[in-house]
Amino acid sequence: MTRGEEFLRATLPALDLVHNLARRLARDTTEAEDLVQETYTRAWAAWVAGRAPLRVEPWLATICLNAGRDRARRGRDRREVPWDSVPEPAAQASVEAEAIEHVQREIVERTLRSLPEEQRIAVTLMDLCGFTAAETAAIVGAPRGTVLARVHRGRKVLARLIDRGEVTRDAPRP
Repeated sequence: MTRGEEFLRATLPALDLVHNLARRLARDTTEAEDLVQETYTRAWAAWVAGRAPLRVEPWLATICLNAGRDRARRGRDRREVPWDSVPEPAAQASVEAEAIEHVQREIVERTLRSLPEEQRIAVTLMDLCGFTAAETAAIVGAPRGTVLARVHRGRKVLARLIDRGEVTRDAPRP
């Protein structure tokens, strides 16, 4: 088996996880896809250099998180209209269902974005990506107890926003 085949066999099962994480780090689908591509490019470079991990999913999540942070630092958050916001022709019922799903997803993403970055990342990794506290701690480079505290505080803020009815489509972006 070639090195490329080994890489694909090891990393492709984690593609959905990486895409979900990238979607929560990025502002739109296009940026998320760019982040996934950058994640796999960096992972391939490390793999070829002989730095294959013992556990692929936390390794890829760490690369994705770092790539997202690098993009934010470099100011690559473009303020363009994403292509995925342009509707495609479809049946009316399908358009309505898509619109409802889009609004719900937008509300969840805006609510998550209202959290401080450290809490948002911890909640995303544990609650949405399914990593354990130990895995999340390794990914973000913080002690397990710190990660658990961040998740706890983040969940409390989210619950408070939901209870107060402050989770709306028009909620301001931080």
